[in-house]
Amino acid sequence: MKFAEFHTGQQLTAGPHVVNEAEIVGFASQWDPQWFHADVAAANASHWGGVIASGWHTGSIAMRLVATHFLAGSESFASPGLEYVKWPAPVKVGDALTLHIDVLDARRSQSKPHLGLVHWRWRLVNQAGQDVFETAATSLFKLVSTTQADAPAA
Repeated sequence: MKFAEFHTGQQLTAGPHVVNEAEIVGFASQWDPQWFHADVAAANASHWGGVIASGWHTGSIAMRLVATHFLAGSESFASPGLEYVKWPAPVKVGDALTLHIDVLDARRSQSKPHLGLVHWRWRLVNQAGQDVFETAATSLFKLVSTTQADAPAA
């Protein structure tokens, strides 16, 4: 989506992404090798009844859905960060995750008119309607300025 397609109050949806055991163990083995993410036998014998995805993996799934469905082909170039990150419920093998986004604010920067700002809340929800990930992010978009000062000299 181009920056001009975003507007305050907009609701967006992407997914589902179905999570499998190999994906959970593969991510965890490389980035978060705690037993409940990476050791299938130990996780199967635990109260989880199987491996659960790392929260960072869950956030990566959300980012992939955002990048693929909403930022591909856009003017997006960076983010100054996230306000918060929550993992209210674990992600398990077979979960089908759908991303729900609320655009909280979409505007051109007043101090830097060549920048567009999108402030949005992302929620990943499993097939049972449980939230499994939530964050609020700001994305930056490089825009063509519309001021006369930025116009090339004739």
